[in-house]
Amino acid sequence: MRFDDRRDAGRRLAERLEEFRGQDVVVLGLPRGGVPVAAEIARALDAPLDVVVVRKVGVPYRPELAMGAVGEGGVRVVDRRVLALTGVSPAALAEAQQRESAEIEARVRRFRGNRPRVPLSGRTALVVDDGIATGSTARAACAVVRALGAARIVLTAPVCAGSSLRQLAADADELIFLQTPRDFAAVGQFYADFRPTGDDEVVELLHRAARRHGGGAQDPPPRDEEVAVRAAGVDLAGHLTVPEHASGMVIFVHGSGSSRHSPRNRYVADVLQRAALATLLFDLLTPEEEGSRAAVFDIKLLAQRLAEVTAWVRTQAGWQSRPSGWFGASTGAGAALRAAADPDADVAAVVSRGGRPDLAGDRLSDVRAPTLLIVGGLDRAVLELNEAARSHLRCENGLAVVPGATHLFEEPGTLAAAAALAREWFAGHLGGGPVPPAPGQAGVISP
Repeated sequence: MRFDDRRDAGRRLAERLEEFRGQDVVVLGLPRGGVPVAAEIARALDAPLDVVVVRKVGVPYRPELAMGAVGEGGVRVVDRRVLALTGVSPAALAEAQQRESAEIEARVRRFRGNRPRVPLSGRTALVVDDGIATGSTARAACAVVRALGAARIVLTAPVCAGSSLRQLAADADELIFLQTPRDFAAVGQFYADFRPTGDDEVVELLHRAARRHGGGAQDPPPRDEEVAVRAAGVDLAGHLTVPEHASGMVIFVHGSGSSRHSPRNRYVADVLQRAALATLLFDLLTPEEEGSRAAVFDIKLLAQRLAEVTAWVRTQAGWQSRPSGWFGASTGAGAALRAAADPDADVAAVVSRGGRPDLAGDRLSDVRAPTLLIVGGLDRAVLELNEAARSHLRCENGLAVVPGATHLFEEPGTLAAAAALAREWFAGHLGGGPVPPAPGQAGVISP
């Protein structure tokens, strides 16, 4: 069995863990790679999500080989077999343990922020990783969870090396894995996409889960106003709308010949706002730049400005840790995907409507944010470009074709159909509220 990515693995593992739905459980992901898997499980079981912070202690001259691990609460686990094989001295072991322990508290603050640890006393803890090789980190996690009062520990992962099962059984009350191969070289061999998980992604997933269970930060204040955003040395005009109880922000990335005043984009923004999503419609170019074809197709510049506008959103009250999504049309979609390819991109989901993803070039394969491409069924040239671009995407993605729609979605019901698709994608990835019907929605949408 091979998984597309950690989200796919989490969904499949959640099906195996369905028996825990309705029980007093806490899902605990091992940062960083285990958290995206755990987030899918927590969502499926409607259970709280937290992290159990541990650090692998590597052999000095072979850091990828774990000789033990350390965790919260001063827990230390040592793999005596590895120590015997490598000949690491007690002094070298102690030095390595101390070095890794210094990182524990910093990571706890980074991941949880001001939120308290989810209480474990008397509860069942589902300890989740994206895969288990030697088991040192997982064993340390179980020891930490036991010390924090969990009544029962279930260690679970999409894959675990068969050679590690005996050791793990001594630390957990139950082991649940989708596969336990004996031919095991590395966890990554079981994933099509095994790119590293960043700290920001972990923080974002924990924040979303905390909001679902009443532990999120205070809602941002409602707003509906014109704003000016300083980006790349120029002032860009925008319109910011924050409905009550907004869970995420969708930033519109306008294409050539469009602006924050576009009736189509304002319509889509209204549909998103009805689903408790904030919107920011802003102009990527100044009035002086709009007449320059070179500026309109300067995808690198547009992507840079989008990143800086997204950083500005983080400075606004209530938006320090809430997720952002990008909605792009035409060249704006190319800029959004180019920006999303940056390893530090601050974006949780991308939607392209009639977009030019091909303008992101060879960076498409670096995009990590879940991406939906929406194209009109009669916009054949752009549809071909989107089909070709999708073959290069390695992230979660979809291609939705709206029948009867041309490039601008001017036909009756087609814009409503596109808006409904965008709303469902963003609500699913940004944590929006109940999804109402889009005004005037009509037509059939083909996946």
